[in-house]
Amino acid sequence: MTPAIATVLALLLIALVLFGTEKIPIDIVTILLVIGLILTRTLAVTDAFAGFGNDIVITIAGLFILTGGLVKTGVVDVVGRRLHRIAGGNEFRLTALVMFTAAACASVMKNTTTTAMFVPVVLGISERARVQPSKLLMPLAFGAILGGTCTLIGTSTNLAVSGALAKLGQSTDLAQRFQVDPQLLRPFSMFELTPVGIAIVAVGMLYMLLLGLRMLPGRGQSESLVEQYHIREYISEVIVLPASPLVGRTLAEANLSDMLDLTVIGIIRGTQGRIAPRSEERIQADDLLLVQGRVEDILRVKSEAGIEIRPDFELSMQHLEPGDVELFEVMVLRGSDLNGRTLRGLNFRDRYNLTVLAINRHGVALLSKLSSVSFKFGDVLLVQGKKERVERLATEGNLLLLEEASERRGRAGKRGWAITAFLVFLFFSITHLFEVPLSVAVLFGVLILLGSKAVRMQEMYEMIDWRLIVLIAGMISFGTAMERSHADQYLADLIVNYFSVYGPLAVLAGFVAMTIALTQPMSNQAAALVVLPIAVKTALLLGLNPRAFAVAVTYAASCSFLTPLEPACVLIYTPGRYRFMDFVKVGSIMTVAVFAIVMFLVPYFWPLNLK
Repeated sequence: MTPAIATVLALLLIALVLFGTEKIPIDIVTILLVIGLILTRTLAVTDAFAGFGNDIVITIAGLFILTGGLVKTGVVDVVGRRLHRIAGGNEFRLTALVMFTAAACASVMKNTTTTAMFVPVVLGISERARVQPSKLLMPLAFGAILGGTCTLIGTSTNLAVSGALAKLGQSTDLAQRFQVDPQLLRPFSMFELTPVGIAIVAVGMLYMLLLGLRMLPGRGQSESLVEQYHIREYISEVIVLPASPLVGRTLAEANLSDMLDLTVIGIIRGTQGRIAPRSEERIQADDLLLVQGRVEDILRVKSEAGIEIRPDFELSMQHLEPGDVELFEVMVLRGSDLNGRTLRGLNFRDRYNLTVLAINRHGVALLSKLSSVSFKFGDVLLVQGKKERVERLATEGNLLLLEEASERRGRAGKRGWAITAFLVFLFFSITHLFEVPLSVAVLFGVLILLGSKAVRMQEMYEMIDWRLIVLIAGMISFGTAMERSHADQYLADLIVNYFSVYGPLAVLAGFVAMTIALTQPMSNQAAALVVLPIAVKTALLLGLNPRAFAVAVTYAASCSFLTPLEPACVLIYTPGRYRFMDFVKVGSIMTVAVFAIVMFLVPYFWPLNLK
């Protein structure tokens, strides 16, 4: 092993550990990886940053904007709202329609975007059809993941592998050493993955409808939000005594949240009745404050605060939902500005005029010291406030309202333009008219969106998942480092020496299993881009078809069902009231089924032997 190979493999190991632990954001890890390649002189600066100029990065960024146009104009939402009308209250038909619709939409949109769009719709359907949400949400996420395997643009993983494959095809080292046919390492065409993708969707749907549906837990509908969050024991009513130092101070000045770890969610004052707890509202003697916090904390501070607990208080929904104030659940989205920030740091209550009563993190309700809890992707917040304020907050794109909006959001008059932009992109992508590259085709669509104002200029950059862009660009550069240092050749030689005796199909199965395993602790794109160059080199060393190995790795990376760590699964974890083992139980058989389809059909459509 040369020093260059040792350096690249050491950086790879460090990156895999950091990707898996998620202690540092994946985009930061990727940037550190690129810096490491430069400082160790594995790559020159120009080569290290070449991945950021790759045309596949432009294509993925443009697709974010195209799918964002469909979201902004409510195209996907309209499709989803017809599901209940067609299926009625039949659970079997609803499951089939949800999975099919999710798969169809995810074939041209990111599976995470599709899932996020349909979660509120499916929750609304489950309520009207009296079907527990847990029976529909996992089929939704799994359907979206399955559908992403059907086209080149179904997932960013497919596009990333296509771009990395094309880069390998441009390698003079591969061309000289193996005399490889350049056609075997060309980028994927739009529908090259479709035949096997359709089979994967069909088998996945059959499994869910015939077996998976029976294995799904029944949770998430019978209990009220108060019962689901066990919030009753954390709400008390206290009386402000005349001698209290709180009298005459505003709620902001009293600072009960930081000083006493109490949140005032209502004030009842004599004949005025209930008063909304605005920060500028002054506390008066004999006010009844409806507060959230632990009883032991109230008892500890009641003497110095000049308050007394009302002993005969019993919490009812009228206390939490008076007048036009209601309880809502909202989810923190990936890439949200709220990630890593706290209620105190955001000044959430004053900024949005909403009160957070609880945070549900992967099935665990957090009810105390909320002001200091840092938000994470997938957190579900129980908020109290007026519906129009919650909907307004959700339209900013940082939070997902987990119920159907009362008004149609989106620019309905621009839906035709959003669809036209996508169709123009598909037309140039499929027909290859005038030999327009995929990156240019997607830019045509983006220009139509901007020209028609279906998407506004200031919104365009907000639609792009820059974390993913940085990850893919950085991992493409890392692939270059593996090739230049011959680290991929070294790993491929090891695999050939130890596993070639078992035959080509066994080696292919090993790469599929390796990719599936790596997608559990790290992102699908990173797993695919790490395995791809090793798989291609191994195939060439064995005299096998490298394209078959690249395709198999792509399918394996796109299908992650074993744990709720896949972003599409994170979105349905808490709303469905799932537990970790629910995904292991239902997803393991799905994974085995997809594995079998890939192993059976990939060698059929892409023969392993070159001659």
